[in-house]
Amino acid sequence: MTLLPDSGLSLAAEFPEPTHDQWQGLVEGVLRKSGRDVSGTAAEDALSTALEDGLTTRPLYTAADDPGDGGLPGFAPFTRGGTPGGPAPGGWDVRQRHARTDPARTNEAVLADLANGTTSLWLAVGRSGVPVTGLADAVDGVYLDLAPVALDAGDEFPEAAAELLRLYDERGVPRGEACGTLGADPVGLLARTGHEAAGLTDAAAELAGLCHREYPGLRALVVDALPYHEAGGSAAQELGCSLAAGVAALRDLDAAGLSVEAACGQLEFRYAATADQFLTIAKLRAARRLWSRVAEVSGAGPAGAAQRQHAVTSSVMMTRRDPWVNMLRTTVASLAAGVGGADSVTVLPFDHSLGLPDAFARRIARNTSTILIEESHLGRVIDPAGGSWYVERLTDDLAHAAWAWFQEIERAGGQRAALRGGLVAERLAATWAARSEKLARRREPVTGVSEFPHLAEAPVVRDASPPAATGGLPTVHRDDAFETLRSRSDAHLASTGARPRVFLAALGTAAAHTARVTFASNLFQSGGVEPVHDPVTVDAATAADAFERSGAAIACLCSSDPLYAEQAGDVAAALKSAGATRVYLAGRPGELRESLTRAGVDEFVAAGGDAVAQLTSALDHMGVAP
Repeated sequence: MTLLPDSGLSLAAEFPEPTHDQWQGLVEGVLRKSGRDVSGTAAEDALSTALEDGLTTRPLYTAADDPGDGGLPGFAPFTRGGTPGGPAPGGWDVRQRHARTDPARTNEAVLADLANGTTSLWLAVGRSGVPVTGLADAVDGVYLDLAPVALDAGDEFPEAAAELLRLYDERGVPRGEACGTLGADPVGLLARTGHEAAGLTDAAAELAGLCHREYPGLRALVVDALPYHEAGGSAAQELGCSLAAGVAALRDLDAAGLSVEAACGQLEFRYAATADQFLTIAKLRAARRLWSRVAEVSGAGPAGAAQRQHAVTSSVMMTRRDPWVNMLRTTVASLAAGVGGADSVTVLPFDHSLGLPDAFARRIARNTSTILIEESHLGRVIDPAGGSWYVERLTDDLAHAAWAWFQEIERAGGQRAALRGGLVAERLAATWAARSEKLARRREPVTGVSEFPHLAEAPVVRDASPPAATGGLPTVHRDDAFETLRSRSDAHLASTGARPRVFLAALGTAAAHTARVTFASNLFQSGGVEPVHDPVTVDAATAADAFERSGAAIACLCSSDPLYAEQAGDVAAALKSAGATRVYLAGRPGELRESLTRAGVDEFVAAGGDAVAQLTSALDHMGVAP
């Protein structure tokens, strides 16, 4: 608060301090005007939002909500950052992913990225990317003492790591200047494939010992939480699984003879960053706090307790339709990752779900971080969200939920046992099922897919990505159910020359029907059904002829409730007589429902309904092949 010159008084000193009860009273008044007669805590609850993991976002936070144990940046519990000065003097490390199998094309993309803002490389090697034998060609011309390299080689990490270490020696990089991550992740491999190849745990421990002794800038292991996020897990489940996987790694390294401090120094944690900005910020802050506690009780000192984080924009949120919107999603996600204190951030290109990115998509991805760092100056502020009562409370609530899940995994025998026994898969599946219900009902809208789809947009085509590992936890996407519907429509278009159509029978004036015409058009297009709204309005005398000319097999009535009472029954009967295999009505007609059903209305569609089920049924009635 600004002070008056030389007075020491606040500018608000003459105003009474508002109380929580006064605010709540104002909320009650607003809700009463909207027809909701609630009072007390019920009024505040009416404006609250339920999150996953049993968490709730409330409409107002005060100083009383601050848990008050965030510490200082660079000091335990590291909630506010792993280092006193933030991730880096110039912002976070901009890490671009490369997964092409051709070493020459990979090298071309790598050099272009490094010349235009990327500060480190994330290379898929082996079956998921460039062959191990092609790694030298892929990084030809790269100054390996300046550009950190993070490997992602699956079960081929021993060979990939050996090749990278050979290149360091061959190119004269002093061992003290080599930097990056060798990518060993036996537990993550178990999560992705369902099996753990013999000898990989020992190989990872051997690499960790070598890096600890001779390569201080290299980390041997990655604790990858992406498999749990990509299987539909919540933020707390992702955190809890990462803690359990991290503890498993500590046990492996301890058995191999490394001290706890040295073992902690060999781990890099990888998390997903989503377009839920505040939840991502809180997740990264909570992750550091939780790992600090694990390191503390394991016997590590302050130097080993600070978690190193690599944040990757979520592939679950990326869509295949209208992929341009992904640029907005990844911008919010990368901002949240940077604000949350991630050391490295990978922005997946907007066409990630379609295959291998082109040069334009990679350029947009790397420039997203560049704009946030260089133009928005986010890297100049340490823990920008720190002190926000909402963020501090969300961080604390999320940490407690994640710790409870972590403890349950440990009681089940640890992360490996929980994966093999199905505990992790079962919990993640339950979480995804609940979220899928929200997606199907469009309570979690997906722009360009379940909301505001564009059927006429030309598809974006990319080269196919190398096959991903399978056999373990599933991989899900928010657009999966709607993508299935749209694919049915695409196949119908390819075989017949036209998409399945719905005739929008609008009654009355534009003022009466526009809102529900817009709703119905949006709904049916999300399932690949083309709406026909011509003529603009119909009645019982004109509906049949208009329907026959539309080329549609189904129809949907759209208007106001009073006009439904006057005309809907007769129009529905006319549509049925004209051959409509199914007649829908947009809205909830209340007492009219029974009479409209008798007149020929088969189904009522409204906000909150199961859009996926309704659209699946509509395509079935139109004879569109599954």
